[in-house]
Amino acid sequence: MEINPDAWVLYEWRGLPLNATIVFTWVVMALLVVGSWAITARLSEGETVSRWQVMLEVIVTTIRDQIAEVGADTPGRYLPFIGTLFLFIAAANVLSIVPGYQPPTGSLSTTAALAICVLVAVPLFSIGERGLAGYLRNYVQPTPLMLPFNIVSEASRTIALAVRLYGNVMSGTVIVGILISIAPFFFPIVMQVLGLLTGLIQAYIFAILAMVYIGSASRSRRRSDDPSTNHTGD
Repeated sequence: MEINPDAWVLYEWRGLPLNATIVFTWVVMALLVVGSWAITARLSEGETVSRWQVMLEVIVTTIRDQIAEVGADTPGRYLPFIGTLFLFIAAANVLSIVPGYQPPTGSLSTTAALAICVLVAVPLFSIGERGLAGYLRNYVQPTPLMLPFNIVSEASRTIALAVRLYGNVMSGTVIVGILISIAPFFFPIVMQVLGLLTGLIQAYIFAILAMVYIGSASRSRRRSDDPSTNHTGD
C-alpha cells in the first residue's frame, strides 16, 4: 500500500513518471466537469426540478452565504474561485472510499499548488478592486519598515495552507493503513466514515481560509484608501 500518491508510479515513458497524484487529480477534475455539465445541461426554472439541480443550488447558495458571512460585499465575485477550491478538495477527499484510490490532496505538491492559487488570487482580487497602487501601498503601512514582515506574512500563510491540508489528509491515510494491519475488517470501515467527514471539513476550512485572506486583503486596501480613516483625532 502506497501512502503517498507521489510514490505510486502508474506508468513511465522515457524517464517521465506518471504517478497517482497526476492521474487521480485529472480523474477528480474530469468527474467535476462531467458532473457539472450533466446537471447544468437540464436546468429548469419551473416548479419541477431534478434532485441533482436542487443539490447543486443548495451547494452554490451555501458557499455564497459563507462568503458573505466572511464579510465580502459582492459574494458572486469570489464564488467561482472559492467554490472551485471547495468542490475539488471535497471531491478528492470523498472519493477515498473507492478501493485503489489515493486522494491527490495527500500529496504536498497538490496542496502547495492549491495554496499558490490562493497566494496569486489575493493580489489579483485586491488589485481588481482597489488598483495596483492601493495594493502595493498596503505593504508599507503603517511604515516602510514593515515591508519585509508583510512579505513574510504572505508567504507564511501560503505554507500554512499547504501543510495544514497535506498533514490532515496524510494523517488519516496513515491511521487507516495502521488499522488495516491490526484489524482489517472493523476499524478501517469506521475510519473511512470519519475520513469522509474530515475530508469535507478540510475542504470547508481551506475554502474559508482562502476567502478570509482575500477578504482581509481587500478590506485593508479599502481602509487604506478611505480618506475618512486617515485622519487623527483632535
